[in-house]
Amino acid sequence: MVKYTLHYFNLKGRGEIIRLVLTAAGVDFEDHRVEREEWPKLKPTMPAGQMPVLEIDGKKYCQSIGIARYLAREYGLAGKSSLDQLLIDQVVATVDDLLTEMIKPVFEPDETRKAEMFKKLKEETIPRVMGILQNFLDGNGGTYFVGSQLSLADIYFMDIVSRLFDKQGDVLKDHPSLAANLKSTQSLPKIADYLAKRPKTDL
Repeated sequence: MVKYTLHYFNLKGRGEIIRLVLTAAGVDFEDHRVEREEWPKLKPTMPAGQMPVLEIDGKKYCQSIGIARYLAREYGLAGKSSLDQLLIDQVVATVDDLLTEMIKPVFEPDETRKAEMFKKLKEETIPRVMGILQNFLDGNGGTYFVGSQLSLADIYFMDIVSRLFDKQGDVLKDHPSLAANLKSTQSLPKIADYLAKRPKTDL
């Protein structure tokens, strides 16, 4: 039996997708939530000096999306063909671009610039990306992003867009099929149980 240990800070950030894929697959893993004061000692032991890192049977691997793709392939969440994987990657990359834009203003020190960045995110970036994702979903029938079952695409969409939804409840008001997809993934028993129990964090 494979032993997984995820090393990441006590926040969702870029590590949550790994937790969610393992959870959706019903795979046990150790969720090592690293405290800030613990990190300086741990950093030199990590492959690229950063986290998240997934330890598989004692060997450490980095890069969250690469890890998530690997786990999706291992546990039947990567579609049924190479074309399915391309379509999944299309969604994942779009969502990941959105996450990058969501993170930028959080770390902007200038308050005026921060406000401008949040305004652009809310009024321009989010509506544009939701339109793209809506087209991807509707192009596949409106239930799942790829194929006829849950995949990494649905899980990553839920991971990132639920963070927006929690802060801006109307973010999907013009995109009912996206809202339905989000709710459907959140309602899966294993994921729903995890979401109810996970630590509450801002990021």
